[in-house]
Amino acid sequence: FPKKTHGCIRSKGIFLCISICLGEDYDLDDKTGLGRSFDGIGGLSGGGATSRLLVNYAEPYRSQILDYLFKVCFLHLEGYEWWLMKEAKKRNPNITLIGLPWAFPGWVGNGENWPYSFPDITASYVVSWILGAKQYHDLDIDYVGIWNERSFNSKYIKLLRYTLDKSGLERVKIIASDNLWEPISSVVIADKELQDAVEILGVHYPGTNTVPEALKTGKKLWSSEDYSTFNDNVGGGCWARILNQNYVNGKMTATISWNLVSSYYEDLPFERDGLMTAKEPWSGNYVVESPIWITAHTTQFTEPGWTYLQTVGHFTHGGSYVALTDERGNLTIITETMTHDHSVCIRPPLPSYDVTAQNVTFHLKGTFLQVWHSKFDFKTNKTVLFQNIKPIKVTEGSFSIELDVDEVYTFTTVRNGQRGSYPDPPPSAPFPKSYKDDFDVSGNPYFSEAPNFADQTGVFEYFTNQTDPGPHVSTLRQVVTQRPVTWVADADQTISVIGDYQWQDLMVSCDIYMESVHTGGVFIAVRVNKGGGVVRSTRGVFLWVYADGTYKVTNDLNGMTVLAEGMSGTRARVWYTLTLTVKGNYASADLDGYPLWKNAVLWEPRHGWAAMGTSSFELAQFDNFAIEALA
Repeated sequence: FPKKTHGCIRSKGIFLCISICLGEDYDLDDKTGLGRSFDGIGGLSGGGATSRLLVNYAEPYRSQILDYLFKVCFLHLEGYEWWLMKEAKKRNPNITLIGLPWAFPGWVGNGENWPYSFPDITASYVVSWILGAKQYHDLDIDYVGIWNERSFNSKYIKLLRYTLDKSGLERVKIIASDNLWEPISSVVIADKELQDAVEILGVHYPGTNTVPEALKTGKKLWSSEDYSTFNDNVGGGCWARILNQNYVNGKMTATISWNLVSSYYEDLPFERDGLMTAKEPWSGNYVVESPIWITAHTTQFTEPGWTYLQTVGHFTHGGSYVALTDERGNLTIITETMTHDHSVCIRPPLPSYDVTAQNVTFHLKGTFLQVWHSKFDFKTNKTVLFQNIKPIKVTEGSFSIELDVDEVYTFTTVRNGQRGSYPDPPPSAPFPKSYKDDFDVSGNPYFSEAPNFADQTGVFEYFTNQTDPGPHVSTLRQVVTQRPVTWVADADQTISVIGDYQWQDLMVSCDIYMESVHTGGVFIAVRVNKGGGVVRSTRGVFLWVYADGTYKVTNDLNGMTVLAEGMSGTRARVWYTLTLTVKGNYASADLDGYPLWKNAVLWEPRHGWAAMGTSSFELAQFDNFAIEALA
């Protein structure tokens, strides 16, 4: 080799030096001290019910998915997913739990779409949620955020810290502001009380970079939401690059993926943006995607509390390297050589750069290093993920290895890494064309939501209807009665979707019960074509009935494009059976078996989910839901 390295690291008996062919030296050295403490890699379940379908998987597939997921070191929750937190703790008792509000109950804003007008009420709500997690679920929340990607309020943050402390929750630390580096960094520097209140500066999608003001705060820096990228091999390359370079470039000691698992209907926004995919509980099929194995390159051979070396960085010929030690004799090095086009994330834009193959020589005084390898092959599609290859023997203090492009390596003294696996899950299958749910559950169901329904606005939960001694004792009820303090412009109506987005011709039937005497209104729908943050503009065929005795059929959720309307005779607190049939360009509907109209003409959309919901945030019940898909 043309040059020999000059710097070495000693970590309780381990010496390590590296040099690179092509005339470049890279020293790993602890003589100037160590770097920042590693806080972990995590996944975020929230921002919409991103883990919604996971709970519906039958065993053993559900447990297999959970086992794959919780090798990571964080679970970042933005909601009610108590079950998921408990399952994470079973598999990893040391896992860190984080809560971050996206929306707030309407009463927090007291009629305003703003959580800071009454900061004492908002702080009390958040602290009550944390106390409830412990009291009712035996879960300790470790960190809490402010408001996802929205303005922060210094007075509120300080009051939240005060309320936490007053409630005996001094151990719960605050992350702020889950948006950009500024203005939170400058405000923290200028405000000593705020500086004392905030533990972590958390940012979303930093592009691996930080700003001088953030470093000046002396706070821990986290990429508290990142990735959000389609989980094919380019997505795996994105994840590999940012896991290293978030620290190399930005001194961020934790990276949290949005989202943890892509367990929601495929055609909702940001489909397959999880570390793995589990979107077919009806078939049992799931896919362990490349980001899971890229995560393992770090999490299998380090733990939160390990320390980065200060001498980490970029290879001259592209790629990056980090090294961490437990300061008890163990050392782990992770290298990545991902090329630009094979590691693009959804955001922010990635400036161009080049990576070429390079020969790396490591010099250390020891015996063997365990070696784990991933190679993304975009030409022949023979990708290799997280394989344990032959340990490298150190001969006269050195060994060499060729780093090709689009590779990830872990070199480590840790010997207990493993690539867990299960038998292949069942094959993929579409949603059943014939589907029924009478919502009858015995006792207290473990899950409050009915299988496969995905609430887009509102909350639909199992309900025991004690006023009905007959066939409608067990129902599904929409329970949100006040518009929340929203993160995006959610719909003014509640809606829950189900089924196959490719459905065209189908019949949907459901028993409905309006509880609001004067303003009640419910619908069933087919060919619903949008959800998530754009649900307000969804199209479809919506059959509405109202407590004032009218009905209408609309081509949109907000009820503006009317296809048919008339008198239905419906009123509140009476059960009715609605049936909606769409075939080709024609739609028909029945009320209790009698036609409301026939062959209304429609043109768009051509396909979409089935759905049900209410005309406002109101109490209403649903029972005996049935689908027969024709095409």
